[in-house]
Amino acid sequence: MYCEILGNNLLPSVRALKMGRGRVFQHDNDPKHTARITKEWLFTYKISLSVLRSRWWLKGGLLALFVIFILQRILPELIQHLVYTHRLRVPFFVDLSRPADLSLNHTINMYLTSEEGISLGVWHTLPKSQWKEAQGKDLAWYQNTLRDGSPVFIYLHGNTGTSIMCQQVLSALGYHVLVPDYRGFGDSTGEPTEAGLTTDALYVYNWVKARSGNSLVVIWGHSLGTGVATNAAVKLIEQGQVFDGVMLEGAFNSARQEIRLHPFTWYYWTFPGFGYFFPEPWANNKVVFPTEENLKKMRSPILFLHALDDHLVPFPIAQQMYEVAVSAQNAERVKLMSFDGSQGYLHNGLYRDPGLPDVIKKFVLSL
Repeated sequence: MYCEILGNNLLPSVRALKMGRGRVFQHDNDPKHTARITKEWLFTYKISLSVLRSRWWLKGGLLALFVIFILQRILPELIQHLVYTHRLRVPFFVDLSRPADLSLNHTINMYLTSEEGISLGVWHTLPKSQWKEAQGKDLAWYQNTLRDGSPVFIYLHGNTGTSIMCQQVLSALGYHVLVPDYRGFGDSTGEPTEAGLTTDALYVYNWVKARSGNSLVVIWGHSLGTGVATNAAVKLIEQGQVFDGVMLEGAFNSARQEIRLHPFTWYYWTFPGFGYFFPEPWANNKVVFPTEENLKKMRSPILFLHALDDHLVPFPIAQQMYEVAVSAQNAERVKLMSFDGSQGYLHNGLYRDPGLPDVIKKFVLSL
């Protein structure tokens, strides 16, 4: 509507005002007529706004449904990565079937089938004293060495970092070291789940026990691996067996505790209603790893290793778990070794401590 504003008067400047298709009103300066037209115009304007708002809501709703549809397709894999970070290959750009490229020249790579469709990449490192003899030897020779009476360690790694330095520490002490990559990690097939990782650890343990005679078999779990180790220990107890010894480095008391602190799992505590809107990926990937509850059931000698400056799992949590384990067994079978926080070991650097080999050796001799 075109008009002129003169003072406080609103005066029509046209003879006709079109309000809808084929509808024309003739008027002069009739105030009542002008008021009626203005009222009808405002009514039409409000209807138009309502239609526009409805269209925006419709478009917004369709967009939201599309986003939810896409998220439902990608969330299971996304959550798996956020929890396990298994897509992050460390060390980078390395052929895991060639451990010699990483200065592990007395190590062989092999593949074990933990269950149908799941192939696990496993490194077997010999005691350092056998490195010359190991040159050019095949898988069968490596397997036969497991019966030489030397202690055997199964190292269950965390969700980031590498096991190479720990392998070198154990090898220098005269121990065999087997390092499996859980399903979905490294060059192993499949996708990680809590039950799947526990199954993988148990399979490797049983495989080693069947080939190592009376040799000690010790489990060393680090970070995520501590949850896997204690889960496997409880499963083994249900079968009437126990591990010869268990070392827990940087252990968390439950996955909920680690999730609250771990930078890669921020979404769990940032969006508490996450599981309500996306129940399937939450249910499929939710991790528990009830380490503290598992410790109440375990009957193996346990050694806790924890840095005082651990930035992911604070040291008081290690003290708490130590007390739980002592209550379930006794102080002779459960030990807690703390490491100076001024050294900067944090969560992943205990292998650098010069006193670590003696700590491990003393624990093994006590078994």
